[in-house]
Amino acid sequence: MVGQLSGQPVLILREGSQRTRGREAQSMNIMAARAVAEAVRTTLGPKGMDKMLVDSMGDVVITNDGVTILKEMDIEHPAAKMMVEIAKTQEDEVGDGTTTAVVLAGELLKKAEALLDQDVHPVIIASGYRMAAQKSYEILNAIASPIASDDESALENVASTAMTGKGAEAAKTHLAKLCVKAVRSIVEDDTVDIDNIKVEKRVGGGIEDSELIEGMVIDKERVHSSMPKKVENAKILLLDTAIELKGTEMDAEISITSPEQMQAFLAEEERMLKKIVDAIKDSGANVVFCQKGIDDMAQHYLAKASILVARRVKKSDIDKLAKATGASIITRAGDITKGDLGEAGLVEEKKVADEDMIFVTKCKNPKAVSLIVHGGTEHVVDEVDRAIHDALRVVGVAIEDKKLVAGGGSSEVEMALQLRKYASTVGGREQLAIEAFADALEVIPRTLAENAGLNTIDSLVSLRSKHEKGDKNAGLDVYTGSVIDMQEANVLEPLRIKTQAIGSAAESAVMILRIDDVIAASGLSKKMPEMPPEMGGMPPM
Repeated sequence: MVGQLSGQPVLILREGSQRTRGREAQSMNIMAARAVAEAVRTTLGPKGMDKMLVDSMGDVVITNDGVTILKEMDIEHPAAKMMVEIAKTQEDEVGDGTTTAVVLAGELLKKAEALLDQDVHPVIIASGYRMAAQKSYEILNAIASPIASDDESALENVASTAMTGKGAEAAKTHLAKLCVKAVRSIVEDDTVDIDNIKVEKRVGGGIEDSELIEGMVIDKERVHSSMPKKVENAKILLLDTAIELKGTEMDAEISITSPEQMQAFLAEEERMLKKIVDAIKDSGANVVFCQKGIDDMAQHYLAKASILVARRVKKSDIDKLAKATGASIITRAGDITKGDLGEAGLVEEKKVADEDMIFVTKCKNPKAVSLIVHGGTEHVVDEVDRAIHDALRVVGVAIEDKKLVAGGGSSEVEMALQLRKYASTVGGREQLAIEAFADALEVIPRTLAENAGLNTIDSLVSLRSKHEKGDKNAGLDVYTGSVIDMQEANVLEPLRIKTQAIGSAAESAVMILRIDDVIAASGLSKKMPEMPPEMGGMPPM
């Protein structure tokens, strides 16, 4: 970039920097963002297709989970990266609806581009989009139906809806029951922390073999073969300190001049280890989970005392064990009391898919539980794990917010209908932006129809007709092509999926629209070649 001052050229930006301004900059950014939305659009809905992603190492991921696809894609363009952020935010906040959020943002930008071509200023469009988003929240709250946190059948329908179209669909009824049971067992003060549900993946068996353990499954085995494999009425001790002798904190040298002194030194070490083991034994503990290492001599004494011990257990697992059993985590082996111990009806080492694992079950009131997910191949297990994660999150959100909306594109068509009525009351150029927002919302039912091989125009006309007659829950049945009541069909989603998707999509679209100058550093100029002139080709990723 070179400026002109009194005939003298003034260098402002480093040589090699690229600068794109005005309409061209907007067009490039919109094109890049829309290309990302187009990449995931075919995965939307129960009939959505899957993507195979191969990374530079040759590892393969097969999924139709929007956020997984976008995370795995090697995206370079800064505007396209903003679309990935939408998906990540949706995943963090709700767990499902990532594809919906990205597709909606892409469509908002497409409609905005048409308005820019009509010389509507980006600030007017941004203002109209914000008004439309705010109105959409009000419409959604009005059409949302309440749900009780103990309504298991409704929660199972929410979980099933989240898993429909994913790899777990074949066993979604069974998995939905497991997910609801798991989430309901860890609810504390109407809040749900999904981190308290441990999902353990195992290749082998079928998806329907997946099971819920009302307690914890630890991917470890006993440290010594002489220890008991099974302990009933377990008193559990959790240690985050090593059962071994510490070295001195400063450089120290011990001078030994005779075999007797050596023997006395070793005997003292042994006595100190035995003292730690005796403290564990005296506390009444018969199962020990240690976060750090255990000395060989200590293992021998623990085995003689018939105590089942696992070492180098992950900190996250120790924390979950504390919630499941009611144990306190001890940081000093000498300070153990009976009150620090947790309880479980049964602790047992069992083989799962040729690997030894320790099951801590029959806990009184576990606030942490485990799901063991099975599948025929590694790719199947990974996809089922992603589907279960989505289901767990949406069930948690439904319990927290206690509000549901119908799926199948019904809420989007209802919002579009109400927004068009609202636009006529606003007037001015913002009215055009609100109408564009309403049109953009209909991309969801249109895409659902498209991915199911249905006629999109016929489907949309039927949906609009039903909603104009006052049927707020009318949505598209992608299996038959007919328009049905989605609430009666039990296609339900938490309200937060919709509000979060609309909020993220509108904010990102507005941010991209307001950019009229892209200044790329010289190092980036090689990574940001010119955009293709039409949407036929993908922008550089």
